[in-house]
Amino acid sequence: MKGRPELYTSYAQDTAFLNTRPKRAWTGALVAFALLVPFMLTDDLLMLLATGFVAAIGAIGLNIVTGYAGQVSLGHAFFLAIGAYTGAALSGDPDGRVLGFGVTSLPVWLLASGLVAGLAGLVVAPLAVRLRGLYLAIVTLGLVFLGEHVFREWTSLTGGPGVGRPAAVPELFGVRLDRPSEFFTGPQQLYLLMFVLLVIFGVLARNLVRSRIGRAFAAVRDRDLAAAAIGVDLSRYKALAFAVSSFYAGVAGSLLFVVNGFFDPGSFGLLLSVQYIAMVLIGGAGTISGAVMGALFITLLPRVTRELPAVLPFVSSDATGAVTVFQVEAVLYGLLIVVFLIVEPRGLFGIWVRVRNYWRTWPFSY
Repeated sequence: MKGRPELYTSYAQDTAFLNTRPKRAWTGALVAFALLVPFMLTDDLLMLLATGFVAAIGAIGLNIVTGYAGQVSLGHAFFLAIGAYTGAALSGDPDGRVLGFGVTSLPVWLLASGLVAGLAGLVVAPLAVRLRGLYLAIVTLGLVFLGEHVFREWTSLTGGPGVGRPAAVPELFGVRLDRPSEFFTGPQQLYLLMFVLLVIFGVLARNLVRSRIGRAFAAVRDRDLAAAAIGVDLSRYKALAFAVSSFYAGVAGSLLFVVNGFFDPGSFGLLLSVQYIAMVLIGGAGTISGAVMGALFITLLPRVTRELPAVLPFVSSDATGAVTVFQVEAVLYGLLIVVFLIVEPRGLFGIWVRVRNYWRTWPFSY
Protein backbone atom coordinates (compact mmCIF):
# COMPACT_ATOMS: atom_id res chain seq x y z
CA MET A 1 0.00 0.00 0.00
CA LYS A 2 1.40 3.39 -0.99
CA GLY A 3 2.95 5.21 1.97
CA ARG A 4 2.40 2.18 4.24
CA PRO A 5 4.95 -0.40 2.97
CA GLU A 6 4.49 -2.73 5.97
CA LEU A 7 0.69 -2.64 6.10
CA TYR A 8 -0.47 -5.96 4.68
CA THR A 9 -4.01 -6.87 3.72
CA SER A 10 -3.45 -10.63 3.35
CA TYR A 11 -1.33 -13.41 4.80
CA ALA A 12 0.21 -14.01 1.37
CA GLN A 13 1.52 -10.42 1.31
CA ASP A 14 3.03 -10.77 4.78
CA THR A 15 4.83 -14.03 3.94
CA ALA A 16 5.98 -13.02 0.45
CA PHE A 17 9.69 -13.50 -0.33
CA LEU A 18 10.23 -9.76 -0.90
CA ASN A 19 7.26 -8.30 0.94
CA THR A 20 8.02 -4.59 0.69
CA ARG A 21 8.89 -2.21 -2.13
CA PRO A 22 12.21 -1.15 -0.52
CA LYS A 23 13.29 -4.81 -0.32
CA ARG A 24 12.44 -5.35 -3.98
CA ALA A 25 14.20 -2.13 -4.98
CA TRP A 26 17.37 -2.86 -2.99
CA THR A 27 17.49 -6.45 -4.20
CA GLY A 28 17.10 -5.40 -7.81
CA ALA A 29 19.79 -2.73 -7.42
CA LEU A 30 22.23 -5.20 -5.84
CA VAL A 31 21.68 -7.78 -8.57
CA ALA A 32 22.13 -5.14 -11.29
CA PHE A 33 25.32 -3.89 -9.64
CA ALA A 34 26.69 -7.43 -9.27
CA LEU A 35 26.09 -8.08 -12.97
CA LEU A 36 28.00 -4.91 -13.88
CA VAL A 37 30.98 -5.69 -11.62
CA PRO A 38 32.74 -8.03 -14.13
CA PHE A 39 33.20 -5.07 -16.47
CA MET A 40 34.54 -2.80 -13.73
CA LEU A 41 37.17 -4.88 -11.88
CA THR A 42 40.37 -6.69 -12.79
CA ASP A 43 40.48 -10.45 -13.20
CA ASP A 44 42.25 -11.10 -9.88
CA LEU A 45 39.54 -9.24 -7.96
CA LEU A 46 36.83 -11.09 -9.88
CA MET A 47 38.37 -14.43 -8.88
CA LEU A 48 38.47 -13.26 -5.26
CA LEU A 49 34.78 -12.31 -5.37
CA ALA A 50 33.93 -15.60 -7.09
CA THR A 51 35.66 -17.39 -4.21
CA GLY A 52 33.58 -15.33 -1.79
CA PHE A 53 30.35 -16.30 -3.56
CA VAL A 54 31.23 -19.99 -3.34
CA ALA A 55 32.20 -19.62 0.33
CA ALA A 56 28.80 -17.98 0.89
CA ILE A 57 27.05 -21.13 -0.41
CA GLY A 58 28.99 -23.21 2.11
CA ALA A 59 28.33 -20.69 4.88
CA ILE A 60 24.58 -20.81 4.14
CA GLY A 61 24.73 -24.56 4.58
CA LEU A 62 26.52 -24.29 7.93
CA ASN A 63 24.08 -21.59 9.01
CA ILE A 64 21.16 -23.93 8.37
CA VAL A 65 22.44 -26.57 10.78
CA THR A 66 24.05 -24.21 13.32
CA GLY A 67 22.17 -20.93 13.08
CA TYR A 68 18.68 -22.24 12.34
CA ALA A 69 18.66 -25.77 13.82
CA GLY A 70 21.04 -25.01 16.70
CA GLN A 71 23.33 -28.02 16.07
CA VAL A 72 26.96 -26.94 16.55
CA SER A 73 29.11 -28.42 13.79
CA LEU A 74 32.89 -28.06 13.49
CA GLY A 75 33.19 -30.66 10.74
CA HIS A 76 32.21 -28.54 7.76
CA ALA A 77 35.63 -29.02 6.12
CA PHE A 78 34.98 -32.77 5.98
CA PHE A 79 31.84 -32.33 3.88
CA LEU A 80 33.55 -29.71 1.71
CA ALA A 81 36.25 -32.29 0.98
CA ILE A 82 33.71 -34.96 0.06
CA GLY A 83 32.06 -32.60 -2.42
CA ALA A 84 35.38 -31.45 -3.89
CA TYR A 85 36.69 -34.97 -4.46
CA THR A 86 33.35 -36.25 -5.79
CA GLY A 87 33.21 -33.52 -8.40
CA ALA A 88 36.89 -33.90 -9.31
CA ALA A 89 36.61 -37.68 -9.63
CA LEU A 90 33.50 -37.51 -11.82
CA SER A 91 34.94 -34.92 -14.21
CA GLY A 92 38.54 -36.15 -14.10
CA ASP A 93 40.43 -37.72 -16.97
CA PRO A 94 39.74 -41.51 -17.09
CA ASP A 95 43.32 -42.10 -18.30
CA GLY A 96 44.95 -39.75 -15.77
CA ARG A 97 47.12 -40.63 -12.80
CA VAL A 98 44.15 -40.30 -10.39
CA LEU A 99 40.58 -41.60 -10.44
CA GLY A 100 38.40 -39.98 -13.09
CA PHE A 101 35.22 -40.75 -15.04
CA GLY A 102 35.28 -38.00 -17.67
CA VAL A 103 31.85 -36.53 -16.84
CA THR A 104 32.58 -32.84 -17.39
CA SER A 105 28.98 -31.55 -17.49
CA LEU A 106 28.72 -29.08 -14.60
CA PRO A 107 25.10 -29.85 -13.56
CA VAL A 108 25.90 -33.58 -13.28
CA TRP A 109 29.01 -33.43 -11.12
CA LEU A 110 27.72 -30.47 -9.11
CA LEU A 111 24.52 -32.27 -8.15
CA ALA A 112 26.45 -35.48 -7.44
CA SER A 113 28.86 -33.60 -5.17
CA GLY A 114 25.99 -32.26 -3.11
CA LEU A 115 24.17 -35.60 -2.96
CA VAL A 116 27.22 -37.61 -1.87
CA ALA A 117 28.06 -35.05 0.82
CA GLY A 118 24.39 -34.99 1.88
CA LEU A 119 24.44 -38.77 2.20
CA ALA A 120 27.52 -38.48 4.42
CA GLY A 121 25.61 -35.95 6.51
CA LEU A 122 22.78 -38.44 6.93
CA VAL A 123 25.28 -41.02 8.16
CA VAL A 124 26.54 -38.55 10.79
CA ALA A 125 23.04 -37.35 11.66
CA PRO A 126 22.22 -40.09 14.23
CA LEU A 127 24.98 -38.63 16.40
CA ALA A 128 23.19 -35.28 16.32
CA VAL A 129 20.06 -36.89 17.71
CA ARG A 130 21.90 -38.28 20.73
CA LEU A 131 24.34 -35.41 21.32
CA ARG A 132 24.15 -31.65 21.51
CA GLY A 133 26.23 -28.65 22.48
CA LEU A 134 29.90 -29.21 23.24
CA TYR A 135 29.63 -33.00 22.83
CA LEU A 136 28.28 -32.66 19.29
CA ALA A 137 30.96 -30.07 18.46
CA ILE A 138 33.74 -32.45 19.57
CA VAL A 139 32.30 -35.34 17.54
CA THR A 140 32.02 -33.26 14.37
CA LEU A 141 35.52 -31.92 14.99
CA GLY A 142 36.72 -35.52 14.93
CA LEU A 143 35.36 -35.82 11.39
CA VAL A 144 37.91 -33.27 10.21
CA PHE A 145 40.86 -35.30 11.52
CA LEU A 146 39.33 -38.54 10.26
CA GLY A 147 38.85 -37.00 6.82
CA GLU A 148 42.41 -35.66 6.72
CA HIS A 149 43.77 -39.14 7.39
CA VAL A 150 41.51 -40.90 4.86
CA PHE A 151 42.15 -38.41 2.06
CA ARG A 152 45.89 -38.35 2.78
CA GLU A 153 46.11 -42.13 2.42
CA TRP A 154 43.66 -42.52 -0.48
CA THR A 155 46.19 -41.34 -3.08
CA SER A 156 44.39 -42.90 -6.05
CA LEU A 157 41.57 -40.40 -5.44
CA THR A 158 43.32 -37.38 -3.95
CA GLY A 159 46.78 -37.55 -5.50
CA GLY A 160 48.41 -37.48 -2.08
CA PRO A 161 49.75 -34.68 0.17
CA GLY A 162 51.68 -31.97 -1.65
CA VAL A 163 50.72 -33.45 -5.02
CA GLY A 164 46.95 -33.09 -5.17
CA ARG A 165 44.81 -33.24 -8.26
CA PRO A 166 43.03 -30.84 -10.64
CA ALA A 167 39.57 -29.69 -9.64
CA ALA A 168 36.35 -30.43 -11.50
CA VAL A 169 35.97 -29.10 -15.04
CA PRO A 170 33.28 -26.37 -15.30
CA GLU A 171 31.73 -27.24 -18.66
CA LEU A 172 28.20 -26.20 -19.58
CA PHE A 173 26.63 -27.12 -22.94
CA GLY A 174 30.06 -28.02 -24.28
CA VAL A 175 31.63 -24.66 -23.28
CA ARG A 176 34.50 -24.47 -20.79
CA LEU A 177 33.59 -21.65 -18.41
CA ASP A 178 37.12 -21.32 -17.01
CA ARG A 179 38.54 -20.36 -20.41
CA PRO A 180 38.10 -17.14 -22.42
CA SER A 181 35.18 -16.99 -24.83
CA GLU A 182 34.24 -14.59 -27.59
CA PHE A 183 32.68 -12.07 -25.20
CA PHE A 184 34.09 -12.79 -21.72
CA THR A 185 37.35 -13.69 -20.07
CA GLY A 186 37.65 -16.83 -17.97
CA PRO A 187 37.46 -14.96 -14.63
CA GLN A 188 34.40 -13.02 -15.82
CA GLN A 189 32.60 -16.24 -16.71
CA LEU A 190 33.50 -17.90 -13.40
CA TYR A 191 32.36 -14.80 -11.50
CA LEU A 192 28.98 -14.77 -13.25
CA LEU A 193 28.56 -18.53 -12.80
CA MET A 194 29.28 -18.39 -9.07
CA PHE A 195 27.01 -15.38 -8.61
CA VAL A 196 24.09 -17.09 -10.35
CA LEU A 197 24.61 -20.25 -8.29
CA LEU A 198 24.76 -18.20 -5.07
CA VAL A 199 21.43 -16.55 -5.95
CA ILE A 200 19.84 -19.93 -6.71
CA PHE A 201 21.04 -21.63 -3.53
CA GLY A 202 20.37 -18.54 -1.44
CA VAL A 203 16.75 -18.34 -2.62
CA LEU A 204 16.28 -22.08 -2.02
CA ALA A 205 17.65 -21.78 1.52
CA ARG A 206 15.55 -18.69 2.25
CA ASN A 207 12.40 -20.48 1.16
CA LEU A 208 13.35 -23.54 3.21
CA VAL A 209 13.76 -21.61 6.46
CA ARG A 210 10.48 -19.74 5.85
CA SER A 211 8.60 -23.02 5.50
CA ARG A 212 7.21 -25.43 8.08
CA ILE A 213 10.59 -27.18 8.07
CA GLY A 214 12.37 -23.95 8.92
CA ARG A 215 9.99 -23.27 11.79
CA ALA A 216 10.66 -26.78 13.10
CA PHE A 217 14.42 -26.08 12.91
CA ALA A 218 13.92 -22.91 14.96
CA ALA A 219 11.87 -24.80 17.55
CA VAL A 220 14.62 -27.42 17.91
CA ARG A 221 17.22 -24.67 18.26
CA ASP A 222 15.34 -22.68 20.89
CA ARG A 223 14.37 -25.63 23.08
CA ASP A 224 14.40 -29.18 21.77
CA LEU A 225 12.43 -30.63 24.70
CA ALA A 226 9.65 -28.10 24.18
CA ALA A 227 9.73 -28.79 20.44
CA ALA A 228 9.29 -32.51 21.09
CA ALA A 229 6.41 -31.75 23.45
CA ILE A 230 4.49 -29.91 20.72
CA GLY A 231 5.00 -32.71 18.20
CA VAL A 232 8.26 -31.87 16.39
CA ASP A 233 10.11 -35.08 15.43
CA LEU A 234 13.61 -34.30 16.74
CA SER A 235 15.32 -37.20 14.97
CA ARG A 236 13.79 -36.32 11.63
CA TYR A 237 14.51 -32.60 11.68
CA LYS A 238 18.02 -32.86 13.11
CA ALA A 239 18.89 -35.41 10.44
CA LEU A 240 17.32 -33.20 7.76
CA ALA A 241 19.30 -30.18 8.95
CA PHE A 242 22.57 -32.11 8.72
CA ALA A 243 21.67 -33.51 5.30
CA VAL A 244 20.79 -30.08 3.83
CA SER A 245 23.86 -28.48 5.40
CA SER A 246 26.11 -31.23 4.04
CA PHE A 247 24.53 -30.91 0.58
CA TYR A 248 25.38 -27.21 0.51
CA ALA A 249 28.90 -27.97 1.76
CA GLY A 250 29.42 -30.56 -0.98
CA VAL A 251 28.31 -28.11 -3.66
CA ALA A 252 30.55 -25.39 -2.22
CA GLY A 253 33.51 -27.76 -1.94
CA SER A 254 33.36 -28.76 -5.60
CA LEU A 255 32.97 -25.14 -6.72
CA LEU A 256 35.57 -23.70 -4.35
CA PHE A 257 38.37 -25.58 -6.02
CA VAL A 258 37.03 -24.99 -9.50
CA VAL A 259 37.89 -21.36 -8.81
CA ASN A 260 41.30 -22.25 -7.36
CA GLY A 261 41.98 -24.98 -9.92
CA PHE A 262 43.99 -27.28 -7.63
CA PHE A 263 43.79 -28.77 -4.14
CA ASP A 264 45.30 -31.47 -1.95
CA PRO A 265 44.27 -33.20 1.32
CA GLY A 266 45.92 -30.46 3.36
CA SER A 267 43.36 -27.97 2.07
CA PHE A 268 40.64 -29.44 4.29
CA GLY A 269 42.05 -28.92 7.77
CA LEU A 270 40.70 -27.49 10.98
CA LEU A 271 41.43 -23.91 9.87
CA LEU A 272 38.92 -24.27 7.03
CA SER A 273 36.19 -25.29 9.49
CA VAL A 274 37.14 -22.37 11.75
CA GLN A 275 36.87 -20.01 8.79
CA TYR A 276 33.31 -21.16 8.09
CA ILE A 277 32.36 -20.87 11.75
CA ALA A 278 33.76 -17.32 11.62
CA MET A 279 31.67 -16.57 8.51
CA VAL A 280 28.48 -17.61 10.29
CA LEU A 281 29.19 -15.86 13.60
CA ILE A 282 30.61 -12.67 12.10
CA GLY A 283 27.91 -12.43 9.44
CA GLY A 284 25.07 -13.30 11.78
CA ALA A 285 23.81 -16.72 12.86
CA GLY A 286 20.28 -17.59 11.78
CA THR A 287 20.19 -15.30 8.72
CA ILE A 288 20.85 -16.10 5.06
CA SER A 289 22.00 -12.55 4.35
CA GLY A 290 24.35 -12.70 7.32
CA ALA A 291 25.99 -15.85 5.97
CA VAL A 292 26.66 -14.09 2.66
CA MET A 293 28.03 -11.00 4.43
CA GLY A 294 30.29 -13.08 6.67
CA ALA A 295 31.59 -15.17 3.77
CA LEU A 296 32.52 -12.11 1.73
CA PHE A 297 34.10 -10.46 4.79
CA ILE A 298 36.29 -13.48 5.62
CA THR A 299 37.21 -14.04 1.96
CA LEU A 300 38.28 -10.43 1.45
CA LEU A 301 40.14 -10.25 4.78
CA PRO A 302 43.37 -11.90 3.46
CA ARG A 303 43.48 -9.25 0.73
CA VAL A 304 43.87 -6.69 3.51
CA THR A 305 46.31 -8.67 5.67
CA ARG A 306 48.60 -9.25 2.67
CA GLU A 307 49.26 -5.50 2.70
CA LEU A 308 50.36 -5.47 6.37
CA PRO A 309 54.11 -6.01 5.70
CA ALA A 310 54.18 -2.67 3.89
CA VAL A 311 52.67 -0.94 6.94
CA LEU A 312 54.04 -3.01 9.85
CA PRO A 313 57.73 -3.92 9.36
CA PHE A 314 57.66 -6.72 11.96
CA VAL A 315 55.02 -8.65 9.95
CA SER A 316 56.57 -10.88 7.29
CA SER A 317 54.94 -11.95 4.03
CA ASP A 318 56.71 -15.33 4.00
CA ALA A 319 56.90 -18.22 6.44
CA THR A 320 60.43 -17.39 7.67
CA GLY A 321 59.53 -14.33 9.73
CA ALA A 322 58.81 -14.25 13.46
CA VAL A 323 55.29 -12.92 12.78
CA THR A 324 53.74 -13.82 9.42
CA VAL A 325 50.59 -12.63 7.71
CA PHE A 326 49.22 -16.18 7.97
CA GLN A 327 49.57 -16.09 11.76
CA VAL A 328 47.93 -12.68 11.83
CA GLU A 329 44.99 -14.05 9.82
CA ALA A 330 44.53 -16.99 12.21
CA VAL A 331 44.58 -14.62 15.20
CA LEU A 332 42.11 -12.28 13.51
CA TYR A 333 39.61 -15.10 12.91
CA GLY A 334 39.52 -15.91 16.62
CA LEU A 335 39.60 -12.28 17.72
CA LEU A 336 36.77 -11.25 15.41
CA ILE A 337 34.60 -14.14 16.60
CA VAL A 338 35.12 -13.10 20.24
CA VAL A 339 34.51 -9.41 19.54
CA PHE A 340 31.33 -9.99 17.55
CA LEU A 341 29.92 -12.45 20.09
CA ILE A 342 30.45 -9.92 22.88
CA VAL A 343 29.72 -6.62 21.14
CA GLU A 344 27.25 -7.58 18.40
CA PRO A 345 25.99 -11.19 18.66
CA ARG A 346 23.84 -10.70 15.56
CA GLY A 347 26.96 -10.00 13.49
CA LEU A 348 27.19 -7.82 10.41
CA PHE A 349 23.52 -8.42 9.72
CA GLY A 350 22.70 -6.97 13.14
CA ILE A 351 24.74 -3.87 12.33
CA TRP A 352 22.85 -3.51 9.06
CA VAL A 353 19.52 -3.82 10.91
CA ARG A 354 20.56 -1.05 13.31
CA VAL A 355 21.53 1.24 10.45
CA ARG A 356 18.32 0.45 8.57
CA ASN A 357 16.13 1.08 11.61
CA TYR A 358 17.93 4.35 12.34
CA TRP A 359 17.19 5.77 8.90
CA ARG A 360 13.68 4.33 8.90
CA THR A 361 12.76 6.39 11.98
CA TRP A 362 14.99 9.41 11.24
CA PRO A 363 14.78 12.17 12.41
CA PHE A 364 12.73 10.70 15.27
CA SER A 365 14.28 8.17 17.63
CA TYR A 366 11.03 6.69 18.96
